[in-house]
Amino acid sequence: MPHLPSMGTAMLDLEENNLRHGLLALVVALLEVIKEALVQAALRRVEGGRLSDAEVERLGDALAELEEAVAQMKAEHGVEEAVQGVRDDLDQVVGRIIGALAGRERWPQELEREHAQRA
Repeated sequence: MPHLPSMGTAMLDLEENNLRHGLLALVVALLEVIKEALVQAALRRVEGGRLSDAEVERLGDALAELEEAVAQMKAEHGVEEAVQGVRDDLDQVVGRIIGALAGRERWPQELEREHAQRA
């Protein structure tokens, strides 16, 4: 078995902290995306008149509490910038997917162009 160079405990701690920081940023970013989906669903229900005034109030309170909890989590763990970075990356991925789905009729031409470039 090959000998692997020794990594100091400081390096291991740094990598573990980076992993935790990145994982927390990903989790918080996903929470934000879910929260936004919940807000959109709530708006559709409110606009559709399917909720009583009391239900609208409870829903608004719950969404405000969720917003506050997410903001507090980001501030406590210092992941605001990392969360924004994850959100930006997710936006790019979704944008590419939407663009690809919207441009399905162009796929054959794009595949031909890619094959031509490789040849």
